[in-house]
Formats: sequence, C-alpha cells, structure tokens
Amino acid sequence: MTLHIDGRAIEATPGKSLRDLIAELGLDASALSQRPLAAKIAGEVFNLNYIPVREKDADPERPSIRRAMAASNGVVRLLRYNDQAGKEVYRRTAQFVLFLALHRLWPKAKTKMNCTLGAGLFISVTGAADFSEEKLKAEVKKIVSMDIPLLRKRITTEEAVQMFTASGQTDKARLLSWRAEPWFDYYSYEDYCDYFYGELAPSTGYLQVWDIIGAESGFVFMFPDNNAPDAVAQFQEMPRYFQVFSEGERWCQLMECETVADLNELTDTGRIRELIRVNEALHEKRYSQVADAICQRNIQAVMLAGPSSSGKTTSANRLATQLRVHGKKPVLMSLDDYYIDRDKIDPEPDGTIDFEHIRTIDTQLFGEHLRRLLAGEKVQIPSFNFCTGMREWRNHKMQLHSDSVIIVEGLHALNPVLIPEGMDAKRVFRLYVSPLIPLNLDDHNRIPTSYLRLLRRIVRDHESRGTTVQRTIGMWDSVRRGEARWIFPYQENADMLFNSSTLYELAVLKKHIFPLLLAIEPEDPCYEEVRAIVKVLNFVKEAEVDDEIPPTSLVREFIGGNSFYR
Repeated sequence: MTLHIDGRAIEATPGKSLRDLIAELGLDASALSQRPLAAKIAGEVFNLNYIPVREKDADPERPSIRRAMAASNGVVRLLRYNDQAGKEVYRRTAQFVLFLALHRLWPKAKTKMNCTLGAGLFISVTGAADFSEEKLKAEVKKIVSMDIPLLRKRITTEEAVQMFTASGQTDKARLLSWRAEPWFDYYSYEDYCDYFYGELAPSTGYLQVWDIIGAESGFVFMFPDNNAPDAVAQFQEMPRYFQVFSEGERWCQLMECETVADLNELTDTGRIRELIRVNEALHEKRYSQVADAICQRNIQAVMLAGPSSSGKTTSANRLATQLRVHGKKPVLMSLDDYYIDRDKIDPEPDGTIDFEHIRTIDTQLFGEHLRRLLAGEKVQIPSFNFCTGMREWRNHKMQLHSDSVIIVEGLHALNPVLIPEGMDAKRVFRLYVSPLIPLNLDDHNRIPTSYLRLLRRIVRDHESRGTTVQRTIGMWDSVRRGEARWIFPYQENADMLFNSSTLYELAVLKKHIFPLLLAIEPEDPCYEEVRAIVKVLNFVKEAEVDDEIPPTSLVREFIGGNSFYR
C-alpha cells in the first residue's frame, strides 16, 4: 500500500512502523520543534509505533487493510510539538517518565499530579524522606538516555483492576471499577505500569526538552517554551493562582470528593445532592468575601475578567447581589458593548480576524466613559449587535451615585490599557474568575481547567445558541490562543482570584453533552478532540440532579435555567 506521509509517497512494507517509514523518508529530526511525535490518520492520533500494514495484510489469501488506513486512503499527517495534539503526546510521555523515575527511586512514596503552573506542572511528593530534585533529575535523564520503547498493551478491565490493586495504585483500581468497556490499555516498564488516557511518544528518548525545579512538598516539571520548543519555558511564580488551587483541594477534602471515583460513589449513593448544597454554599461564602473586600476599600469600579466559559456573567450578578447586602447600588457593564464594528477591524496576515485581540475593543471610548462615570457625569453607553457586527446607540444612559459600584465584565477586563491615565488605581478592584477544578481522574491524571471550560461551552452553545459541537471545537484553539495572550498574563495582577468550578458538574454536564459527542463520526475533523472528552466522561457516572441546582448557580449559566437571564 502506498502511504502519503506529510505529502511524501512511500510504499508501506508489511511489518514496518510509522517510525521506520518516517526515518526512511528523512522526516525525523533531532530538534524537538521539527521532530514528529505522533501521527493523525483519518481524524485519530496514533503512536509512531503503529504498523500501517501488518504481515498478514500482505497475504493474498487473507486480503485486509487496517481501518484507519482505509478511511484515510493512506494519508498520514505527522504531529509535532507546535500541534496541540503533538504537545499533549509530549506531556503524557513526560508524565510516564516522571512517575516511572519516582517509582524507581521512592517506590513507597505517594505522588500526585496537582496542577499546572504556566508552562510547568506541579507534582506533590509525600513519604519520601530523602527526596531531592537533583536525584529525580538524574533519574529522568537516565531513563531518557535508555530510550525505552513505549508500547501499549491491552488486557481486560478486570485484569487491570487486579494489576493496579496489586501494585498499590488503588486510586486507579477504584476508577477502573466504574469503566463500562471490557478492555483497558496500559504502558509498563519493569514492575511499573500506568496509563495517561492517550497516545505517548514511541520511546522515552523523545523527552528532549525539560527541567525540574524544586518546590515545597514536591517539584515543578517545566515543559518546552510554546513559542520556541527547543528551549525550556521560563518558570514564573504564580502564588495567587496556587493559593486558590490549594484552597480548591481543601474543598475536595472537606466534601470527600478528590477523584472521579469519589464523585461516582457520591452519585451512586445519592449524597451528590449534599455535595451540591455544600459546594453552592462555599461559592456564596466566597462571593460574600469578595463583596466585603470591595466595600472595605470603598471601591467604585470592579474589573471582572476570566477565560471563556468561566461563569463571568453569573459571577458579576451574584457579586452585585452581595453588594446590595452592603447597601450598595451595583451597575453592570459589559466590555462586549465596546467592540469595534466588525468591518473596521484589520485582518490578520492570513486573512482571518482575531476576535480575541485587544484591538477589537474601543479602549479609548471605554476609558473615557469610565473616567466620566466615576466623575459623576451622565454617559450614554453603547450596545453591540452581534447579529449585524455593528455598534448601536439605544439611548442607554448611565450615571453613578455616591453608593454606586460599577462591575465591568469582559475578556480583557484586567488589561491595564483599559484604565484611564491618571485614574487612582485604589478606586479599582480586579477580580479574576476561572474554574480551577481540583478534581483528579486518579493521582497521576488531573482534569485540566480547559477541559471543563470546553465542556461548559459545548453545552451552552448547543443549548442556547444552536451551535454545533464541530463549530465550538473548531473555534477552541483560537479561543485558547487569545486567552494565553490576553488573559493569563494578567491573572496574577488581580486583587482576588475566584475559583468558579464545582465538584459535581461533570456528573451533571454528561447528560447534556454525551449524546452530542457520540454522534460525531471518525471522519469528522474534530473526532480526536471528541475522543479525548469521551475518554474522561466514560469514567463519570451521570447524575439526574438538575432539580437540586439553584437558579443562581454558575452551572445554570451553561445547562440553562439561570435566573439572571430571565
């Protein structure tokens, strides 16, 4: 069979792997930025150890062709670090190498993947008296130099539960007990076995660019720089983010829900209803604390920002309610109303328009309006019509009083360019909202914040905007690039960070999203992204508890029934 790998034709010799064929074509490279890490075939990601044509396929008496190769007509696209899917392969490979090294050095220690910190990954280590990042770094280097092949093996789910139980990984065994599929794939080396819910690189030698930095109770593993993958990213302190995430972990412990297996057991016993009530009470307490801080400082303007599907609108309204308790008269403003007319935005070099760019906001007009409002003047506020892509003036006039507080909600709200020059910064309170979910699949696999936000957005866009799964996922990379450029750099400048995640919502969202995901065919361009979502949701038990979720809940912003939208 003739393959077309990155547009170059080659005859697939039976028994040869993609890695072999890539080497024959001269497409392999020593630099990470150029080196293929995996391959996409008919919408699916494959390890480079994948054999396109098996020995039996060459037998004329047993004609056959592998499903993915047949579906793609032999077309193979190589994934490198600049591809999001390639980046995920590299990250999973790093996880395997890290936890293998930790197991070899401190087999009795408890290790847990906690959270990402910029381009780093914080992993906690307990029960290792002589732990040091120098010893760990040396062991990782050794494992990388050994270039151990990373071959996936398949066993029954029952055998996998027994295997992980015997190896002391009870967190994984508990998770797998909820798995409906009869089989399970895993990777192993010597007496260590693990899995990271997706493809790995062909061998440990592919882990070329990394560093390990010591931290309290563990370490931070640094990944390559996204813009220059041949160099390690620079470590950045994120004390506010880490503090809020650590607080979320304490919430997990308080509510006895630290992993998906815990969540499933709460759903199975009906105690998820108590989880919902406690989680919502914790949110209300946190909104009250934010309002207290605002009033203590006699703030006049709150700038509320956060990435897509963080619950910014609901947070603005719930904060307004708490401010009313203090006798304040909150006024809500949206930065969306200050969008520039679409036909006046200059396109990118490729002809597309980056709607996440700060230049899509009329920052000068907003700054002028904010200055005049805080000076007590009456101002006519614009409205943006998303259907026409044009600004409209609907005689919406606003004027503040001595007890008024403006709450400005929007993607760019923390960007300092929005604050007029000469304005007293002490009159402004900066609030960053993001669902920093502390729930793990198991000790070695966390659920990324971006994963939860994508689920929320798919459900909301489908339920309230009639947007297909394909379109929402198709826009997601652009959305995330915008967040990385325009939101995340300013989050540590916030006066407060608000964790808008709820521990129960995966069980609730599954009912709304799962049928939509299962309808996506393998030929669809977003199929691999959908598979990644499904892999996690396959472990989550669906909960029929919508009646328990209050109408002011952040979750209601996405599943419907939010009283602030009536």
